[in-house]
Amino acid sequence: MIRLRTMLKGQKVIVVCSVVLLILLMIMALAPWLAPHDPVKVNLLHKLEGPSKEYWLGTDHLGRDNLSRLLYGARISLGFATLIFLSSLSIGVVIGSVAGYLGGWVDSVLMRFCEGIMAFPNLVLVLGIVGIFGPGLMQVLLALMMVQWVYYARMCRNMVVSLKERNFIAAARISGSSSGAIIRRHIIPNVLRPIVVMGTLEMGWAIMDISALSFLGLGIQPPTPEWGAMIHEGTGYIRSHPELMIYPGVMILVVVMTFNILGEALSDRYGIAKRQ
Repeated sequence: MIRLRTMLKGQKVIVVCSVVLLILLMIMALAPWLAPHDPVKVNLLHKLEGPSKEYWLGTDHLGRDNLSRLLYGARISLGFATLIFLSSLSIGVVIGSVAGYLGGWVDSVLMRFCEGIMAFPNLVLVLGIVGIFGPGLMQVLLALMMVQWVYYARMCRNMVVSLKERNFIAAARISGSSSGAIIRRHIIPNVLRPIVVMGTLEMGWAIMDISALSFLGLGIQPPTPEWGAMIHEGTGYIRSHPELMIYPGVMILVVVMTFNILGEALSDRYGIAKRQ
């Protein structure tokens, strides 16, 4: 009975978080139709206005609608975090599968390279890469992809090392299947679920990194609406109009907490070790 209640509780958390993420994804997709105003249109006659029928969440220091900028900001934060996740996942799964299955010097070289990247704190390494290539959206995406894939590769490699000793892999090898075919047909499908579960936690990290870099002026450049950049723009008005920082800060908090809670619940349910 206690075990059933625990399972239902975990299932409820997963359902609630999934619904919240679905709503956020719908907002991201429908932002052009939901936003009441152009998010980058400057109107100094209406700058720093409070909430009203025309501007539900007021306006910023340039007279731009806060609600519209928050809605479009979801497209940047969620959309590019998803792109980083999918790209990093693809690279990590391929490299981890090859390293784990082939073993030997291939495994040693690839894993030592991963350990070299993991020796540096994420944000420090990303800042270094962005510092070399310069600020901008594509540079941030490239830097985050170069950092994130190593965690998927390490986790995938460890699973493949134990998986390749299973009977069905041995049967495929005896039947004459090539290493590439075995990795593609048998290895990768069996490691995807735990990797994707881990990815729900990494999505929160990706959103935080994107927002942090934009806050520092190294990520998304004005006038593109992005939550971290909006917080940066609101710092000059923290005493008179703190809502300029509160609105995007709350959005980042909700999204990151939702991904983290969902990732924790999925990890506990499927017994998957979480990133330390």
